[in-house]
Amino acid sequence: MKALDVMTSKVVTVAPDTSVTEVAKLFLRHRLSAVPVVDGEKRVLGMVSEGDLLHRAETDTELQRPWWLSMIAGAEDLARDYIKSHGQHAADVMSPKVVTVEEDTPLAEIAQLLEERRIKRVPVTRNGKVVGIVSRADLVRALASRPKTASALSTSPSDQAIRQELLRTLDSEGWTRPNEINVIVTDGVIHMWGVVESDEIRKAVRVAAENVPGARRVESHVGRVPAWAFVD
Repeated sequence: MKALDVMTSKVVTVAPDTSVTEVAKLFLRHRLSAVPVVDGEKRVLGMVSEGDLLHRAETDTELQRPWWLSMIAGAEDLARDYIKSHGQHAADVMSPKVVTVEEDTPLAEIAQLLEERRIKRVPVTRNGKVVGIVSRADLVRALASRPKTASALSTSPSDQAIRQELLRTLDSEGWTRPNEINVIVTDGVIHMWGVVESDEIRKAVRVAAENVPGARRVESHVGRVPAWAFVD
């Protein structure tokens, strides 16, 4: 799936000269937590989020630096704080460094981007112009609405095919050693025995089994032993 498949296409945007008060009203009216700031051609200039409106003079919530930090803060930092708390327009308080994606950007890439940049949403552009927005919530909705896999809708694979697929996965992933796990499949139910060196590996083995197409249930009897027991 790509950005185009999950994005919200009716994007609420604001102009650089939109007042901070109007931005706050838009948040409440549309139940938003951020809006892109765009120019007359719908090109993204920045983003204004709830975080940008937290420290405002109107609500007596200006950022109060400890006296010692104010002493060492540069004039530029102090000026930036003042603009954030007293600026009257979206352009004054917005975050100008905005990460955008294209309509054909894969969801996996977007998920990684949101995690690495620690952001909650990213504008989607076409020829530089905003056409949508993808948020963390959109990714969750995509997961929740994911249809049954084709394998689940078709004839179930044989027990032997299920076993071979799981063994292939365990061999290719690299976190288990050869012949550590014994697998038996009966009527689509995977039974596993063996020992591994950590709880995380044991959990990964179970997850791998649960993801094999055609598996009806997983019965794991895999135990764990200290890592030193694996030393040759």
